[in-house]
Amino acid sequence: MNTVLLTLGRLPKALDLARSFARAGWRVVVAEPHRRHLTGASRSVARRRQVTAPALDPAAYLRDLARLVREEGASLVVPVSEEAMHVAFLRPLLPEGVRLLAMPPDLTLRLHDKHGFVREASAMGLTVPESAALGDPRARHLAETGDVIVKPLHACSGRGVRRIPRGGALPPPGQAIVQRLVQGAEHSSCTLAHAGRVQASAVYRGTLMSGSVAVGFERVEHPAIEAWIARFVAGTGWTGFIAFDFILDAAGTPWGIECNPRTTSGLHFFAEADLAPAILDPAHPLRFRPERRLQQFWSCLTETQASFGDWPRFRAHLRHLLGTRDVTWRATDPLPLLTMPWTAWPIIREARRRGVPFGEVATLDVGWISDAPAAPSAAA
Repeated sequence: MNTVLLTLGRLPKALDLARSFARAGWRVVVAEPHRRHLTGASRSVARRRQVTAPALDPAAYLRDLARLVREEGASLVVPVSEEAMHVAFLRPLLPEGVRLLAMPPDLTLRLHDKHGFVREASAMGLTVPESAALGDPRARHLAETGDVIVKPLHACSGRGVRRIPRGGALPPPGQAIVQRLVQGAEHSSCTLAHAGRVQASAVYRGTLMSGSVAVGFERVEHPAIEAWIARFVAGTGWTGFIAFDFILDAAGTPWGIECNPRTTSGLHFFAEADLAPAILDPAHPLRFRPERRLQQFWSCLTETQASFGDWPRFRAHLRHLLGTRDVTWRATDPLPLLTMPWTAWPIIREARRRGVPFGEVATLDVGWISDAPAAPSAAA
């Protein structure tokens, strides 16, 4: 039996992948810094293995993954979320013949970098907002002539993002980008590609937010966004998962504002049974599941409870909660949803301590740190 190693287990995206690979007859092993996690409660998982948190010690994390590949006999490694930036450096440590669903680290980090992504997309002639590094004189000009957004170069889940009104003072120079604010509706995407060809793209928008993170979402059709994605994927020769955030302006033009060289919650819109086969065989179709609206139940429940007293908002949230399918629920595999308050308690506790939404702390220990070395040494 073939074995796949998933490099994170705490998020519902990992659960979709685990269930799909198990359904395809693969043995699923999950590597995760937390001792317990959402995906580990699934009957689709053969083994849970605890590893070093990559944000704490990138080299130790890579050594742990390489050791698990050997011990578990994995023939495929699939990154799930923010840890993908670290996993991109794993290839030299893998035994011959083991496949890694990741692009080279130089390209992965260039796209994860907010400014690097803008330069890459601009060079392809794609629409991106005018941008400049914080501290560059051009950033000051942007701020003097219109509203801008200031983003840390490697932030995710909206952490550290600030909106500065026209003429407002910019923060001191640092690892951030200043970007012309584009007015419009925000859309997101999740794409699986092979050798520069899109296998499928799910375009979606948030229907219920927790801070800046969507915990309820709706899939939409948007040919202009899909064409934008296809051009970018072809231009980079991308293989694996890649995702983007867009602002759709009043004229219907999509402006790419951010790239995530990994999966996003849009993964849930793909038919679970197709995920593993499409990863393994680029000729396999990757279809959409029938539901166009999905939610993360516990997060939506929290937002609904928090809106109590604001009756119009509470009623809208309650209707959403009661009328939208949860991404994790399966009658044949109920424990991931039912036990999530217990398996996710370390994240819930940290979110409460900081007074921020769950999504803003869910990947703090696995994300790429701005001042991390460009290539962590596995031998260090």
